Amino acid sequence: MSMKKLVATTLLVGILGVNFAPVTTYALQDNTNNTVKEKKLTRKEKKLLAEEQKKQDKLNYINIDWWESYNDEYLTGYIFKAIANNKDVELANLKVEEARQMVKLQFANELPQLTTGAAPLLMKAQNETRTTGTFAIPVLVSYEADIFLKNHDKTKSAKKLYEASEFQEKATYLTIASQVGATYYNIVKLDKLIGIQNDIIKARKEIFELKKLSNEEGIVSTADLVRAEKAYVVATSDLIELEKAREIMLTSLCVLIGESPANAKDIKRISYDKVQSLKPVPKELSQDVILERPDYLVAQKMIEKAGIDVKVAKKEFLPSINLLGILGITGSSVSQAMNWESSLAALGIGALWPVFTGGSRIANLKINKNKYEQSILNYQKTNLTAIKEVNDALSTLQLDNQKYLKNVKSLNMQSKDYGFTKDKYNEGIISKLDLLEEHEKLLVMNKMVISSKSECLVNQISLYKAVAGKI
Repeated sequence: MSMKKLVATTLLVGILGVNFAPVTTYALQDNTNNTVKEKKLTRKEKKLLAEEQKKQDKLNYINIDWWESYNDEYLTGYIFKAIANNKDVELANLKVEEARQMVKLQFANELPQLTTGAAPLLMKAQNETRTTGTFAIPVLVSYEADIFLKNHDKTKSAKKLYEASEFQEKATYLTIASQVGATYYNIVKLDKLIGIQNDIIKARKEIFELKKLSNEEGIVSTADLVRAEKAYVVATSDLIELEKAREIMLTSLCVLIGESPANAKDIKRISYDKVQSLKPVPKELSQDVILERPDYLVAQKMIEKAGIDVKVAKKEFLPSINLLGILGITGSSVSQAMNWESSLAALGIGALWPVFTGGSRIANLKINKNKYEQSILNYQKTNLTAIKEVNDALSTLQLDNQKYLKNVKSLNMQSKDYGFTKDKYNEGIISKLDLLEEHEKLLVMNKMVISSKSECLVNQISLYKAVAGKI
């Protein structure tokens, strides 16, 4: 086959490969006549479907069923929004893609390298006045024979980093979902507390005004009046603190879901009274939940990578076997350059053994051994930290749940006391001032119950994060 035919055939195959690549088909159900049609997917559509499937798979990181069990019409929407728009999540996704490309980059070193080009030249021989034009097509093929699997081990090391980046991505997903959930329920709690605080302010204002009248009549001392005024002022100050905390939480939630803090007023949420009952508190958890934690899995992968890196450092002491092939085609014109009779080819093999490198290979081996030992220590530390975090989250939830139940019991008793006080007031036995003071106590107790229940909600989310969503 002539060079022209070879080039023409190569170009034809390339064109066919681009325009007539195999396509994927899928069945499409027709809702009108229940017939099944075949639709061919283009390469672009196939890529979009793969990306969409990848996004769906990543939702498994956060155990979305657990969040949906709260039956909150807004919460899951904010979590989906955070997964789609949060900048930390986007950075984590990019780092995974970077690690994936690093694997490809390293794998390329296991393959032969082919370089070609075109070189038009002008030459003038000695004692000649005429300049001769020459056209050359150099082709260079090089390959490092991976006899000792050094490059293959480097690729395995890069794969370990890629796997670790996926676990770090999962950790980011869990962290962002947990932060969204905790921030959201703190906002719901503050909404309720602000409402109750306004009732407390109203009650304390009435108490202060009644004591002021009683003081003018000499029934109440000036000291009692000052204490009543102080309680009223403190209540208004507490309201400002609650409103400030809610404003901070709202802007924080906006940032988490990838929106401008200027949209804080548009954040919708359910009423505290519609919050579902607390989930059952587990008495104990299996130690196996630690094995699902991303930080534990990352530490595990880093040990595996460090072990491979030590093997690579040892193989640096071995010779490298290199194959080199050169093909050159020259001629005074393009048509002559396409002629095999004008070609020049060479093939060689060589072994290079670095005898003296100033101790760099020994230092490199020691460094990688040191990193291996560090990775083991980090793995042990991560394991202990994981056990601590799980135990802390579980015990905190259990104790706060007990506190919440005690506060509920106290609120019920305080509610009964207020009922008795109300009956006495209706019968004319006690004054309105006594009724207001008892009502204020009921409001304060209600605030404690709301705060303790909200703490349990946040603690549930902390436990969810500690066990990597496996709850």
